[in-house]
Amino acid sequence: MHMDAMDPTRAFVKDVKRLVIKFGTAVVTRSDGRLALGRLGALCEQIKELNSQGYQVIVVTSGAVGLGRQRLRYRSLLNSSFADLQKPQAELDGKACAAVGQNNLMALYDTLFSQLDVTSAQLLVTDNDFRDEAFRNQLTQTVDSLLALRVIPIFNENDAVSTRKAPYEDSSGIFWDNDSLAGLLALQLKADLLVLLSDVDGLYSGPPSDPRSKLIHTYLEKGHQGQITFGDKSRVGRGGMTAKVKSAVYSSQAGIPVVITSGYATGSILKVLNGERIGTLFHRDAYKWVQVKEVGAREMAVAARESSRRLQAMSSQDRKKILLDIANALETNEELIKIENDADVEAAQLAGYEKSLVSRLVLKPGKISSLANSIRVLANMEEPIGHVLKRTEVADGLILEKMSCPLGVLLIVFESRPDALVQIASLAIRSGNGLLLKGGKEAKRSNAILHKVITEAIPDSVGKKLIGLVTSREEIPNLLKLDDVIDLVIPRGSNKLVSQIKDSTKIPVLGHADGICHVYVDKSANMDTAKHIVLDAKVDYPAACNAMETLLVHKDLVQSGGLNQLIVELRNEGVTLYGGPRASALLNLPEAHSFHHEYNSMACTVEIVDDVHSAIDHIHRHGSAHTDCIIAEDLEVAEVFLRQVDSAAVFHNASTRFCDGARFGLGAEVGISTSRIHARGPVGVEGLLTTRWILRGNGQVVNGDKGVTYTHKELTLQP
Repeated sequence: MHMDAMDPTRAFVKDVKRLVIKFGTAVVTRSDGRLALGRLGALCEQIKELNSQGYQVIVVTSGAVGLGRQRLRYRSLLNSSFADLQKPQAELDGKACAAVGQNNLMALYDTLFSQLDVTSAQLLVTDNDFRDEAFRNQLTQTVDSLLALRVIPIFNENDAVSTRKAPYEDSSGIFWDNDSLAGLLALQLKADLLVLLSDVDGLYSGPPSDPRSKLIHTYLEKGHQGQITFGDKSRVGRGGMTAKVKSAVYSSQAGIPVVITSGYATGSILKVLNGERIGTLFHRDAYKWVQVKEVGAREMAVAARESSRRLQAMSSQDRKKILLDIANALETNEELIKIENDADVEAAQLAGYEKSLVSRLVLKPGKISSLANSIRVLANMEEPIGHVLKRTEVADGLILEKMSCPLGVLLIVFESRPDALVQIASLAIRSGNGLLLKGGKEAKRSNAILHKVITEAIPDSVGKKLIGLVTSREEIPNLLKLDDVIDLVIPRGSNKLVSQIKDSTKIPVLGHADGICHVYVDKSANMDTAKHIVLDAKVDYPAACNAMETLLVHKDLVQSGGLNQLIVELRNEGVTLYGGPRASALLNLPEAHSFHHEYNSMACTVEIVDDVHSAIDHIHRHGSAHTDCIIAEDLEVAEVFLRQVDSAAVFHNASTRFCDGARFGLGAEVGISTSRIHARGPVGVEGLLTTRWILRGNGQVVNGDKGVTYTHKELTLQP
């Protein structure tokens, strides 16, 4: 091998003796499903060259199911009458396709290698085989023997007898596709290199079809994880680039270098072994070789401010068009977003996250369309920037205007919910603010693709840096120090997150630490109404901050049976109940450890109170000033509650779940604030604005107030 052209980052290939090469379905077959004979022949020639040079080559191949399906369809076509062809064609059994295709595939490999004077061997495995240590040991011995004899072992999953539900549909098990099988074999057989052949040149920063995407030569987990987006999955196989990257990351972390490169390009395998800089390299020491240029916290904030000023300078129609373009882009990329969100959800489930967190993470069917429609509503709202709130004649010819304007740069730190990114970004654009976003690691893929889709819809005249996505947790402390360039922090997440941020910054913080919402059922309540509201407030979305956490019941409902009705309804829905001192003693409920507790799940606290005043006192002592509700037919009692409960939102005969920016008609919300300064309750566009003063004169000077006659006359808003 000629090493004079070797890239320094590929020097490790000098020590490679044993390698695993994986042929994907898209490499083995053509777009019509037939075998790509010319391509396979060229790949076999490269393997013959490696074999003759003393390399030990192990092949993992895909393509059996696709080949079998093509063969069986052809056979079915030959045996069908004209009448049969007019009927809907039944889907072929995937396992039958695998059995037929594997036989044909191996016959082809045998023919190709025989022509090159190379012997090959077939090894079919299933996921269950690898659970047996004796099998793994025997597998290693067999492969070692074959390699010593210069035989090429060719592996494939035995889909025909696999216990998976169906090929390409079941992704459970020790390995879940042939990319992960190749990685597993590389580890088991102690390979020095894993080569994953694809139908593209390697891993790109975005879909390879996008001309703006760039080939990543060396993958760095810190620099690239969460910042790349993938195109569609394989046109014929089970995985695609997402599966290859997953396998490559696992294998490289275990100490096996991996190169993802094209199976279409001439001599690609030989070039990898020659140390040429082709494809994408995954190596656990890559961070030592490549320095990633990271944008600092201050630079990111300053860039967002500069972009926001260009946004503010645009016409109202142009700003509106940006939002409409974003809404369209979200719907256009819905499938791509779903792929990334599904990956986040799967990873969260495997990591054992709580069900409430996983629930918040999921972008349910219809969610993208709902978000897009909310953005369109926001776009069609009255222009919020430059709105004249007050006009005053200060003196003759001296006119003062109080005008709405953006706050500047917002930093939003949120957990779990990727839909929050869309809402926040659209509100920031509508209000003319720059934005920095830091989402939770559990939603990194969803956040990355949503951020990419949104920022690519922002015109260059504004700049994509208007919205920055912070990917490193280490950047947050630095950002919280930038009180000179960041104007407001809005944390959306747990009590712990909000408290930590409040304690760590001089920047004003808008948000709520807890969502301890109460529903008080008065003795005058209509019990049918009470049951509907109580169930909705708790069960509709238990993980939401506006879900009921404490149910307060008037003491008279104990004797009338009203309390018992509510208890039965909640238990029938699967709600776990805890009691305050009075309720636990009377109803034999486990006692709540604290009234100031947010369950975020199908659980709540129940307590009995003497009257509306006792309910108000309880809410003030133990609540979080978020959202509280009274269910009552006595309007005087209801008015007492509405006037005296000091919370951001107070409702009469309506579920606490209505406390939401979209439901209030705000278009969207950045969060719900329990602060008393600046904004309170669901925070929409208005909560992201401040005011400034515009004074228009014609040469007036103060001069000790000698030459000015102040009129201070209020004027109409329209000049």
